[in-house]
Amino acid sequence: MPFPLRVRHPWTWTLLLMEIQWQKYSHSLPKILYPLMLLLKPIIQLVILLWFLCFKVPPPDAFIVQNPPSVPTLVAVKWASSLRKSAFIVDWHNFGYTLLGLSVGRSSPFVSIYHWFEKHYGQMANGSLCVTRAMQHELAQNWGIRATVLYDQPPEFFCPTSLQEKHKLFSRLNRYLCHPLGVRDCVTATTTGIGADDQNETLFTTLVDTDILLKPNRPALVVSSTSWTPDEDFGILLEAAVMYDRRVAALLDENDSADEGVLWKEISGGKQYLYPRLLFIITGKGPEKEKYEEKIKRLNLKRVAFRTMWLSAEEYPLLLGSADLGVCLHTSSSGLDLPMKVVDMFGCGLPVCAVSYSCIDELVKVEKNGLLFSLSSELADELLMLFRGFPNECDALKSLKNGALETGSSARWAAEWEEHAKPLISEVISRNLN
Repeated sequence: MPFPLRVRHPWTWTLLLMEIQWQKYSHSLPKILYPLMLLLKPIIQLVILLWFLCFKVPPPDAFIVQNPPSVPTLVAVKWASSLRKSAFIVDWHNFGYTLLGLSVGRSSPFVSIYHWFEKHYGQMANGSLCVTRAMQHELAQNWGIRATVLYDQPPEFFCPTSLQEKHKLFSRLNRYLCHPLGVRDCVTATTTGIGADDQNETLFTTLVDTDILLKPNRPALVVSSTSWTPDEDFGILLEAAVMYDRRVAALLDENDSADEGVLWKEISGGKQYLYPRLLFIITGKGPEKEKYEEKIKRLNLKRVAFRTMWLSAEEYPLLLGSADLGVCLHTSSSGLDLPMKVVDMFGCGLPVCAVSYSCIDELVKVEKNGLLFSLSSELADELLMLFRGFPNECDALKSLKNGALETGSSARWAAEWEEHAKPLISEVISRNLN
């Protein structure tokens, strides 16, 4: 049995368009109509799902459904599997009722109803997969469900980026890197000679004859991907950036009133400091993006700059493979799932500083492939420790990078599928046929 590719069937686009329209109009609804829409939405989706699963697709040996979403997906797939004599397998990535609780409140009766449906239909599955040992334990102890752990793995195209690929990527991004969120920052002040379409020089690299070289006084590149939603507190990263900026100035015995223009001129002239400038590239879209961009404009930092971007599916892995550190602000609604963005970072050999929660240590191994933090001050401490002596004398960062490379290369999706998923699915299908 080959491992399946995740292909979007046309009916998923129908549901996706419905979800987009729901998100667009639900916020403008009168509050009195919101409960009605919460009931109406899954009923419409259930009808569409049943139509496609029962009449538009050939009968499969097994339906494998990712959870969440739970309602009406689990209901529809269970009914379809019964009608079509197919096995029913649930791939648990999180608990849907905990996600619903973020938007309507944990005490809402809708959360209790959602929880009942999720548990009831989850227990009816012929087999289950889940993404962490912590979730496996929760399912066994409190849901009566036996699940096999199948860790998410990065696709093959999430891999380290070569120096040539880095130079080409940064050349394409020159116009964005040289455009600050505010009036001026430590990046734009030192890139006055770099054109938006310059193919020979970038903020990080330079082309000398036929050789591409990394600039010794380049800024350290830190990447974070965020949904710009309240469940990912971007304020932690902003506070840590401010602390880094102020602590570096104190460690280097700089006067608070000193003109940053003098500092930037020295950096532009090639001077290196014990602690580098930091450039944070934040990818993603979401409702709170503009709010935080306005906050960034008012920070007035000497050694830290921010850029917000939306990258193509081809460029995002290249950026991860070109960065020096990743930051993950994900906090699980259930405390039992793992952030896929960190999996992708490890695939590219990128070490990570991640927000600490109950099961994150199943993925991030402290002082091996990353570090954990709970407070902005802890993240600031980690930035200072990792980037001291950058780019050549930062042994702690190099050690974490080696660990991230080892993590990313030690397991891939095909191997994980063959070892853990294939035996379970084969057994479930065989049992169902008999």
